Amino acid sequence: MTFGFAPSSAASLSTSAASAHRVLEPAEWAAAGIPLLRNPRDVVSGLHARHRPRPATAVVAVLDPDERLRASASFVRRPTPADGWMFRNALLDQLRRVIPHDLRRRTPVRTAVLLYCREGDGHWTEEDGAWMWGLRDACTLHGLRCGAYITLTPDGWQVLGEGRGGRRPNAGSAPEPFGTAELPPPRPGPGGAASEVLRRAAAR
Repeated sequence: MTFGFAPSSAASLSTSAASAHRVLEPAEWAAAGIPLLRNPRDVVSGLHARHRPRPATAVVAVLDPDERLRASASFVRRPTPADGWMFRNALLDQLRRVIPHDLRRRTPVRTAVLLYCREGDGHWTEEDGAWMWGLRDACTLHGLRCGAYITLTPDGWQVLGEGRGGRRPNAGSAPEPFGTAELPPPRPGPGGAASEVLRRAAAR
């Protein structure tokens, strides 16, 4: 048997007021000193290729000081009202699954960024503000620096608060190749130019 009380109008108002404080406005986000990404398109393309997000999908990633990806996770947002506290809990749960916390460090070293795929355009919405609040709080509780918040829409990607973005990838595009710069140069095959030079030298 379940017992409960019908919420009063005053309680509903107080809940709404509390939720309103769990949203960061663009000016608050810009004033928070969020570190800039050196290569935002590389980060976005890499996360898009790994997780292939569709609308209502959030991708949280942890980067080292050299902006190399250390861990990432994606999940689909539940169809509930946007609430920074709920988003914080969801992000924190994912972070705890993929990487140990850095709470013992005096100063955070690793940075968490959030890519959120949604409908609409790249302009700020209250939903974005709730994600920003949730990311900032989750980073504090996991010992990480709070990094960029990026939207991925049909129009492209946008780093909110920075004014940087691009048309590809977008919410409907196919994943692009990534990580090719880290691959070693291909070794010459048996029929390559180097083999031909060696064959001619041996024939002499």
